[in-house]
Amino acid sequence: MAKLSLLQSPTFRVKVDIPVPGSKPAGVEFTFRNRTREQLAQWLEGLDGKPTEVALMEIASGWDLEDSFDEANVKLLLSNYIGAWGSIYERYLGELVKAREKN
Repeated sequence: MAKLSLLQSPTFRVKVDIPVPGSKPAGVEFTFRNRTREQLAQWLEGLDGKPTEVALMEIASGWDLEDSFDEANVKLLLSNYIGAWGSIYERYLGELVKAREKN
């Protein structure tokens, strides 16, 4: 039986399928910041009007792309792949909620 630690790791890695027009989705592994229920609620409340690149930089700290993980490249990803933000956002929330359900 798996043992549960009351303190979770500050980050976790998850592959996100980024929609690519005219092709199969491309899997990109993100390193996401873990959040408590309260921290997640606070982050969600602050999303209104926030640029998506800023929101993404707040939930992730890296990716497995050759390009560096910085605001300019995040903005380029979100600009060139319109469905990326929705996929990233859904996967991030899904992982947090799924993890909360398991624990």
